[in-house]
Amino acid sequence: MANTLKKVSSSQLVIPLFALFLVIVFNLIRDVGFFSISVIQNNYGNWVLSGNVISILHGASELAVLAIAMTLVTSATKGQDISVGALAAIAGSVFVRILRGNEITMQLILFGFLAACVVAVIFALFTGMLVSFFNIQPMIASLILFTAGRPIAYWINGGATPTVESPLLNNIGSFIPGIPIPSPILIVIAFGILVALILRFTNLGLYTQSVGINESAARLNGINAVFIKLLAFVILGICAAIAGSINVCRIGLINHETILIDIEMDAILAVAIGGNSLSGGKFKLAGSVIGAYIIQALTITLYAMKVSSTAVKAYKAIVIIAIVVLGSPVVQKYFLQLKNKILRKATTITETN
Repeated sequence: MANTLKKVSSSQLVIPLFALFLVIVFNLIRDVGFFSISVIQNNYGNWVLSGNVISILHGASELAVLAIAMTLVTSATKGQDISVGALAAIAGSVFVRILRGNEITMQLILFGFLAACVVAVIFALFTGMLVSFFNIQPMIASLILFTAGRPIAYWINGGATPTVESPLLNNIGSFIPGIPIPSPILIVIAFGILVALILRFTNLGLYTQSVGINESAARLNGINAVFIKLLAFVILGICAAIAGSINVCRIGLINHETILIDIEMDAILAVAIGGNSLSGGKFKLAGSVIGAYIIQALTITLYAMKVSSTAVKAYKAIVIIAIVVLGSPVVQKYFLQLKNKILRKATTITETN
């Protein structure tokens, strides 16, 4: 059984790794210098790494964190939460509300982040309860917060779009003096390691997949399906707070209308590109994270080709259609039959010789 799970887990990485390979090959053909990395001196006099690769890793930080949460929610609930962008806006607004008008210290930043986590978790649990207790489809349940979330973020700061400035915030959102790697990249690495350790040393991953594959069977085996679903939404709230806080530190303000706009669609796409089924069940977090960076690489590539921001969304839509079609049961069944047919022919030829 363990070997079977390992094989399935490895096969899930085929799609994201192949997609990453295509992006790399395309850019190598288009512009060899696309992957060049240089060391430059930024506006604060610090020597930092620069280049398209760094921009991709840096720019996808919020998306990578949200893709992890979206993967767990998808696996446990067999659906997607489309309110993660609005949830991040609420968390970012709480973060700014605590910071504004006060002397910004590391203690205040930590307090603001914890407050953002608490508020985001409360709102995420609202959606989680609709899904867990009332069996409402996640996309429908999260539509409430998707619609009302950004107005709530607007209300939290009294209808303003306040700015917050501090060297500490700049360190979190860009670079720590003496470290040439952008701080958001380090935050994603640290968070990814933490989640990986949790899944490695607890049964959270196994229980989540069990509930997603067959909730009734999971209940018969003593797994509390409601608790597992709610826990997935708790993690979603924490990830939204991380993403919202990183974004605030990155740009130094909160704008409820533009903060992480449309990121929920990218998060869902990252899960799909990562080789995870959008109908729940088995998942591979590494695939979703790779998917997030592939999306950002695609965006950076299109911008490098002078494609407008509006057209970029159209290209992403094409990718989504291709992923959904290729991942459909009909297409998968066809390729499975084709594979078996080829294997039978190869076996016949071998036996004849």
